[in-house]
Amino acid sequence: MNGTRTLATAARILRQLSHDPRSIALMLVAPSLLVGLFAWLFSDQEGVFDIYGPPILALFPFIIMFLITSITTLRERRSGTLERLMTTPLGKADFIVGYALAFGFMAMLQAVVTVSFAVWVCGLGTDGPVWQLGLVAVTDAVLGMALGLLASAFARTEFQAVQFMPLIVFPQILLGGLFMPREDMPEALYAISNVLPLSYAIDAINAVTAGDEGWDVYGPLLVVAAFLVGSLVLASSTLRRRTP
Repeated sequence: MNGTRTLATAARILRQLSHDPRSIALMLVAPSLLVGLFAWLFSDQEGVFDIYGPPILALFPFIIMFLITSITTLRERRSGTLERLMTTPLGKADFIVGYALAFGFMAMLQAVVTVSFAVWVCGLGTDGPVWQLGLVAVTDAVLGMALGLLASAFARTEFQAVQFMPLIVFPQILLGGLFMPREDMPEALYAISNVLPLSYAIDAINAVTAGDEGWDVYGPLLVVAAFLVGSLVLASSTLRRRTP
């Protein structure tokens, strides 16, 4: 992997995104609107948003970054852009890491906007520092980006990329601890939840909300980071130049 080529790839993706206001709005505005709708839904039930709001902060950025990244990467391959790039000294790792840097930057912006909106506009209460809430949201959005890159390596069309959501995203939503504590799940489902990265992201954000510190927060984040790196490595090794 070459640092100059990787940064050039990231800069190219960011330039393309700057000319696509709809994608920017989807990444930066849509999560806040969804969080605001959720807060409004429970505005008459005191304390409900403080319970379910933090996991929602882990959920919405994860889903949106998965969709945007998988579809955008697949479109680049189907249009022949990747095939042309691969005739240059650009390697697969340069491409994947460049994409990860570009969308990781957008994920960071998305998380900052969403957490700020949830805390200072929707009134989300948390016993932990707000910056830790933002850290978990950023990590989770980047995880969605990494899984989106991985999904794009196996999909043939944009529609197939969306079809990966029931396989990759929905089980994590159901078993991640959003609807019930993971410890209260049937033993088999609890075991499955232990190998799903979103479970640890929700654990981390719940720990921040409860005011926990140290390993209770950073332990789950390290697990999420390991899944993130593993997804990027696997995406790089399985990336095809062009979809047949």
